[in-house]
Amino acid sequence: MRQGEKSRGSTGVGRASKREARTAWLFLAPGLALFVLFVLVPVVAALYLSLCRYDIIHSPVWVGARNYARIGEDLSNHGVFYLSLRNTAQYALGTVPVGMALALGLALLVNAGLRGISVHRTTYYLPVVTSLVAISMVWMWLYDPSYGLLNYGLELLSRAVSFVTGHKVMIPPQTWLGNPGQAMAAIVVMSIWRGLGYNMVIYLAGLQGIPEHLYEAALIDGASRWQRFRAITWPLLKPTTAFILVTSVIGASQVFAQVYVMTNGGPNNSTTTIVHQIFQNAFSFLKMGYASAMAFVLFVIIFALSLITLRLTRGGQVEYA
Repeated sequence: MRQGEKSRGSTGVGRASKREARTAWLFLAPGLALFVLFVLVPVVAALYLSLCRYDIIHSPVWVGARNYARIGEDLSNHGVFYLSLRNTAQYALGTVPVGMALALGLALLVNAGLRGISVHRTTYYLPVVTSLVAISMVWMWLYDPSYGLLNYGLELLSRAVSFVTGHKVMIPPQTWLGNPGQAMAAIVVMSIWRGLGYNMVIYLAGLQGIPEHLYEAALIDGASRWQRFRAITWPLLKPTTAFILVTSVIGASQVFAQVYVMTNGGPNNSTTTIVHQIFQNAFSFLKMGYASAMAFVLFVIIFALSLITLRLTRGGQVEYA
């Protein structure tokens, strides 16, 4: 009897587990279907097209690794793709470290609990939820060489310096987006301003997760504000910093909208980026195969940068009693 009861019990448990598995797969099915349809299938199709010559109008023609060999030739000859790779690296080096430092500073101010800080918190975060295209248009007006606010500020500065020194000083208006030496810097400044709010909120969450008793113990020991930051805040923010660093590097590697709206890669390809070149080759030149090969090169670059960043930021936990 006991053996029969055990067998019936195990059979019942097996049926229940199978029912649970079927229910789980039923709930997962819509998400898996969307993933396969809109992620997996396009990735496989893009990989196939990267090995073909395809212009949308005619059927794909298999060319093997010729598109990748063409990218290699472009890099060796310092062609347009090389320029886009260099510009993307310059953009990342300009936006990521400065943006993270400013976001951390803002988060420290917001976390200090100053009066009216909630208004500033909302103000800093508004650009994040605003359309990037709209922001790019506004900054184009700010950078306008004829009636832009920045050149007007230079004019006011010229008048102030002339008044103080007694000599006429004239700072000429700048063509911020029309000068190859200034265009990328102008885009970097706009991008830093736009991304401050998001990184600030992430840092703020990390700051509010630090136990308060650590600061109290440090105050009792006579630690200064800088010592508390260096010994407590910064070590315990390393996981947060690692997350922001990885996402910022990935975002900087995929910069496109502000470049397309503000300069369209110009002047003289001084602001063209990898994603901009992918877009140009795919939809302007109808070189879908070559653009797909560029996309997979970008994937390899982002994957390698993410691994390197994670390796460099690993092990940031600090033990405390």
